[in-house]
Amino acid sequence: MVLTGDLLLHEGLWEQAAVDGGGQLDFGPMLAAQEEYIAPADLAICHQETPLAEPGGPYSGFPAFNVPPQIADAVANLGYDACTTASNHTLDAGTAGLNRTLDTLDTAGLEHTGSYRTAAEAAEPLIVDTGEARIAVITGTYALNGIVPEFGWQVDQLDPAVMIAKADEAREAGADVVLAAVHAGDEYADYANAQQQEVAHALVDSGRFDLVYGHHSHSVLPIEKYNGVWIVYGLGNTIAAHLTPDIRNTEGLLVEVSFEQDDDGGWQGAGIRWLPATWNGPAHRWCPVAAVNLEEMAALGTSCVSTEADAASRQRSKVTVESMGAADAGAVEWQGQ
Repeated sequence: MVLTGDLLLHEGLWEQAAVDGGGQLDFGPMLAAQEEYIAPADLAICHQETPLAEPGGPYSGFPAFNVPPQIADAVANLGYDACTTASNHTLDAGTAGLNRTLDTLDTAGLEHTGSYRTAAEAAEPLIVDTGEARIAVITGTYALNGIVPEFGWQVDQLDPAVMIAKADEAREAGADVVLAAVHAGDEYADYANAQQQEVAHALVDSGRFDLVYGHHSHSVLPIEKYNGVWIVYGLGNTIAAHLTPDIRNTEGLLVEVSFEQDDDGGWQGAGIRWLPATWNGPAHRWCPVAAVNLEEMAALGTSCVSTEADAASRQRSKVTVESMGAADAGAVEWQGQ
């Protein structure tokens, strides 16, 4: 399976999408380079950070987002199968925005979990059948930016006990592998904060989860193997255009995690690969900066930003990813297809 971080549409991105679409909003070109990694996956999961507006708007950016819904078709066309939706911005456009977002994802053919239109939906764990295994995704967000939900079940909150109970329900419903998607962290950090580590370790220690991964910091965070289970603390952004001048919010990870079935029919984690990327170059194009690509890209004149900036981005991500022992535990940099 392949996992990516926050889809965080700021004004600069929909302005570029209008250019790319000749007046119509087309987010495909800025994410097109992901397709070779996303399309072959048995399961690819994105994170829809913000509410989706009506097709013609009005749109709004930070601090209360309501963004173009055309992004849903763009990620579906890349090969994504599902998106998580629990974040601190989930209720930026209220209940109407939450419901509209889920309706839009449904229309695009994307499964989803993390926010819900009804109590019945909230009680039903997301289990995606890949044809090989049934994968459950359990989510939780650390906050809702002070917004009080109209109904308590509308958005998954970050509560390990509740998440563990949901994992049990997913197992009872036939899930072979259970993932936890944690929305938490310090913005633009290069470390996992105390809350992230405590929650992730509690989830792993429960024995109910096969992988824990996260988003929210808008920056790449470490990968750790804890008690035999991989924790990807922060995938960074998938795409964004922050006004805050911090190089780390222009970088993200695309992570592939593989599982294998053992002789007894159970599923075990078999490997993890991480691919560093940036979109800090012209026209907000998502672009991988894996080490194997850098010299070739420079020779062809196709660097993401520049030879020097690409190498610096890759090195920055590598240092952060490996800062909690990921390399020694077997996590490897993805060298491409």
